[in-house]
This record gives sequence, C-alpha cells and structure tokens, in this order.
Amino acid sequence: MTRAAEAALLISAAGLAGFGVALVNFAEGGTLDAQTALTFLVFLLAFGGLSAAIRQWASGSVPYLLPLAATLTAVGFVEVYRLDRQLAALQRWWLLLAAGVGVTVLWALRSVGLEPLRRYRYVLLLGAVALLMLPLLPSSGPFPFKGLEVNGSRLWVRWDLGFQIQFQPGEIAKLLLVAFLASYLAERQAALSAWTRRVGGARVPEPRQLVPVALAWVASFAVLVYQRDLGASMLLFAAFIVMLFMATGRKTYLAGGVALFLAGVAGAWTQFAHVQRRVEAWVDPFADFEGAGYQIAQGLFAMGTGSLSGSGLGLGRPDLIPAAATDFVFAAIAEELGLAGSIVIITAFGLLTAVGFGIAVRARDLFRKLLASGLSFVFGFQAILILAGVTRLMPVTGIALPFMSYGGSSLVSNVLLVVLLAMVSHEERT
Repeated sequence: MTRAAEAALLISAAGLAGFGVALVNFAEGGTLDAQTALTFLVFLLAFGGLSAAIRQWASGSVPYLLPLAATLTAVGFVEVYRLDRQLAALQRWWLLLAAGVGVTVLWALRSVGLEPLRRYRYVLLLGAVALLMLPLLPSSGPFPFKGLEVNGSRLWVRWDLGFQIQFQPGEIAKLLLVAFLASYLAERQAALSAWTRRVGGARVPEPRQLVPVALAWVASFAVLVYQRDLGASMLLFAAFIVMLFMATGRKTYLAGGVALFLAGVAGAWTQFAHVQRRVEAWVDPFADFEGAGYQIAQGLFAMGTGSLSGSGLGLGRPDLIPAAATDFVFAAIAEELGLAGSIVIITAFGLLTAVGFGIAVRARDLFRKLLASGLSFVFGFQAILILAGVTRLMPVTGIALPFMSYGGSSLVSNVLLVVLLAMVSHEERT
C-alpha cells in the first residue's frame, strides 16, 4: 500500500466518524449540526498530522498502522458520542492531545532514533515505577498531583491547573516497562539463554542476570496489586513472561510463568473480595442479577439483541449497560452494529496486532525486534482481555479497549505505541 492510499484511508476514517455522528443525530430526531463537521475536522487534523509527521520523520515505516488505528478510533468515538455527548467532547480533545504527543515524540526521535530507549533503560524503569506510584499520592494537600480512588481501584491522578485533568499514569508506564525489558533482554540474551548453574541435578539461569528483571516485575506488580488494578497486573505479568521467552526461546520460562500466574490467581481469590465477586458474576451473572452480575447480564442482552446486522446506530439501548462507554463499549457496538460489525472490529484488532508482529519479524536488530513484539503483544493481549470479559469467556478485568473505550490516558498510550512501531519499521527498512 502506498502513502497515497494511506491518506485516502485516513480521510475515509474521518468521514466514517462524521457520518456516524450524523446517523446518531438522525436516529434521535435531530439534524445535521456542527458536531458532524467538528468530528470530521478533529479526526482529519489528528490523524492527518500524525501521517504528515510519519512521512517527514519515519517515511520508511509500513503504511498500515494509522488507517487501522483511525478506523477503530472512529467507530469507538461514534459509540461514545451516542452514549454521552460530554464524554465525546472530551474524547475529541484527548485525540488532539494524543496526536500532538505522537508528533512531538516523532520530532524528538527524528535524528537519534530509538537508541535513547536502548541506552537509558534504567531511567525508563525508574520513570515507569514513579508513574505507577503517582496514584498513591494523598487526595488532598499541597501537591499539584493528587491520587484518586474510583470504583475501589486507586489508578487515577488529578492534576490541578486552574482546571482539572484526570489521567491514568499506568497507561504510559506499561510502554516504558516494555522498552526497558526490550533493552535489558537484548543485552543479556546470551546469559539468560545459557543456563550454566546447577541446583541439585537441574540447570538454572545465573540469578544475578534475572535480578533486574525480577525487581522491575515485583515493584510494578506490587504497586498494581496494592492499587487493586488486577487487569493491568495480569497484562504486565504476561508481557514480562512472554518477552523473556521471546528473548531466550526457553519454554521453562513460560512454564514457570504459568505456575506463578496460577499461584497469583489463587492468592487474589483469597485476599480480594472484589475478585471473588467478579469471578462469581462471570460464572453465573444471573444469580446476582441486580448486583455483581448486572453489568455482564446487560452486556449479554445487548449483544443478543444486536443479532446479525444490529439495531442501528442510535436505535439500541446500550445506555442500560453500566460503564458502557468505558468497560463495555464493545457490547454497545455489538448491539447497534450486530455480529457483522463486531467481526469487523475484531478483524481490525487482529490486523493491527499482526502488522506489529510483522514489523518485529522483519527487524534484524534484537532490541528493535523485542520492542516491536512486546508492544504488539501488549496491544493484542489487552484487546483479548477486555473482549473476553465482555463476551463472558473470562472474568471482567476493567481495562480499556484500545482506541475504542472512552479514556484519554489509554488513547495517548496507544497512539504512542503506534508511533514507536512506526519508528521500528522505519529504522529497519531504511
């Protein structure tokens, strides 16, 4: 695909967002208004700006990343607009901010490339841990940042600037942790692969080689568990184990990871009441229909009502689903776009993940290979976690569906993820 085709697809995604807003207005008895044009212009400016920056500073990158991301963002935005106009207005601002941050990162890396991520890995690690700990700040006091607890989880930070900005620093922290792991594992690959020490009759890796990785995992995991963000804890743990396996090829790391995961699940079940409630709601949501099972049950009703082609934008009742714009946006989309629209969304997630892994496969440098594969895994696994939770294949984790759920922190994080993948692709192809 050429850059001209990429530009045409980005314009189509902006048109899709504007057209969707117009359909929602018509379905609710309204008419064409400024919201349609404003949505089209915001999408055009955001993704057009990112496309121009990539053409200027990462021209060798594959042209598939932005169109897929723009399409997912457009469909998600239309559903958020249909559910809550105020959230949609904020999401437009977050989209512009995410695009601005992405362009800034491309400009900053234009001459040095990704080498700073390789060279300053421990700075990235410290930054990630600091970001994860920000929500633990007191909710009142002289600090400009204040921790917030929402729905029993302490994940949010409020920044007072005369007006208030709320964000989840953990969304950026996960990217920094992936970059740290890619740099560290690329340098220590040989030592981690060659198991020279014997314990009893078995060979094990040199403990000192695993200490930095273990400390990074323990610090990050402990903070997330303390904040009761078990979905992010699961995502981060899986990323650590999978990247360790990808760097070494040792299946023992995967087996050990599965064992630790099962132990962690058992521990979370015994220690956290809200985990027990989520598992019980997953097993039988109708046993406590008006309580813990209400969200899952309403999501199932919505997806069943959508049938093959959906009820149509603005014609369903996704407003009956609690947190439909955030945790359960896929259920809302499935109701109004049906099975056909749901398959398109899942396919787009699969294609974007496949493009990321394709970039990793083509990369000749181990650091860039691990960085691209780690970012792609985090993106794809996060989508799997939330889609599986909504469709009742596993308990609900409470994390955001990339590009589609309402949430500025998630949107900024995923735009940066696409930018980093574009930089890896550009450096390897040029």
